[in-house]
Amino acid sequence: MLRIEAEVEAPAWDEAELDWDTLAAGAVQAAVRATPYAMLDQWPDVAVEISLRFVDDETIRELNRDYRGKDKPTNVLSFPMVEPDELETPGFLGKELLLGDIVIAHETTAAEAREQGKLLAAHVTHLIVHGTLHLLGYDHETDDEAEAMESLERSILASMGLPDPYANGPIGHD
Repeated sequence: MLRIEAEVEAPAWDEAELDWDTLAAGAVQAAVRATPYAMLDQWPDVAVEISLRFVDDETIRELNRDYRGKDKPTNVLSFPMVEPDELETPGFLGKELLLGDIVIAHETTAAEAREQGKLLAAHVTHLIVHGTLHLLGYDHETDDEAEAMESLERSILASMGLPDPYANGPIGHD
């Protein structure tokens, strides 16, 4: 069973007057179900938790600096807590499994949504899907990895009734 813990830490997120808990749960569940790890949402005796933090640019800048050596804000960061091969074996059954953390910055994300002509909710949904895929071991370090991950993201978002997030170029993740 998936459990999504969403924490709104920056007041600017509240101004959008959206239900971030529901949006986060829908995006995470859609992403997980579209991968070989769909069973994470089906095992009743395992609690799989993803922590989601809605922060400001300063907070994500500090995290980006401390963990990635990049002293600038970014839209989303993911911090996986398990290796993907650990998810393939049922050794964690009957336990709680912290899959990882996803952190999304308001100012950068809102600016990207405006620049790309997207609704904030649609862009955040994409970033949550993107972050969830990172927690499951997907990456975009090579062209082939990027193409596979972007294709999966397009498919997941289309299943949610959302347009191609890459139609206007990359999401600006760095």
